[in-house]
Amino acid sequence: MLKSGDKAFIFKLPDKENNLISLDAFKGKWVVLYFYPKDNTPGCTTEACDFSVNITDFEKLDAVVIGISPDSPASHAKFIDKYSLKVMLLSDVDHKVIEKYGAWQLKKFLGKEYMGVVRSTYLIDPAGIIAAVWENVSVKGHINEVSDKLKNLKNN
Repeated sequence: MLKSGDKAFIFKLPDKENNLISLDAFKGKWVVLYFYPKDNTPGCTTEACDFSVNITDFEKLDAVVIGISPDSPASHAKFIDKYSLKVMLLSDVDHKVIEKYGAWQLKKFLGKEYMGVVRSTYLIDPAGIIAAVWENVSVKGHINEVSDKLKNLKNN
């Protein structure tokens, strides 16, 4: 897993309309990059909605919020439309970027083991350096943690 102080891994992934979006396009801005397991599941929906409701606060801090999951661009389009999401969602169907960031891990559920996305968030500074990492994120209160950390880093 990448850690604070590491250079962020640069990627290009498709958005809901299959436009390739590069992390490089956001140089000079703060980036909240979060990895989540699946569109339209309870925790993932709550997280996306929380970020969307607070998107103006992040924009005022000169930050962009990007969510990445293994879902297809078409799935993201439906998810965004269904919940009027304001965050950018990118598709990593072969989970290469998810792996690079260390969010593709062995998981256990009902006694079964499988590989999947561990909910994780990275705060990337305007120079492309990882400023903070949250692994095994619990959705409740997470948006506040990220926002508070971003405010603290911007003020120092």
